[in-house]
Amino acid sequence: QVQLVESGGGLVQPGGSLRLSCAASGSIFSINAMGWYRQAPGNQRELVAIITAGGGTNYEDSVKGRFTISRDNAKNTAYLQMNSLKPEDTAVYYCYADVLVRTGPARYSPLEVWGQGTLVTVSS
Repeated sequence: QVQLVESGGGLVQPGGSLRLSCAASGSIFSINAMGWYRQAPGNQRELVAIITAGGGTNYEDSVKGRFTISRDNAKNTAYLQMNSLKPEDTAVYYCYADVLVRTGPARYSPLEVWGQGTLVTVSS
């Protein structure tokens, strides 16, 4: 019904940069929030950054000043620019979207959607 397709993960050296993309498609009427979570081995999934439809943002403390989340509402796409990467940023990054989907004529339902995850490895 609704899919999130992520791209942009990979291997980068400490201090390097990566840009993640997340494109939403399907029977979407509107998208409220889009965000990125991450999960490192042995850890719980944690929020990295989130952006509302109006452009409001929130970041996990350890990434403030290094990561920037943005979105292109016309393309239903969110981006996460990650700079000054550290080994502790190594994790699987998951895209998240809070959407309103069409379920029939003039009928809509809220839905939370997750991407499949993309691996980010920061290592020398």
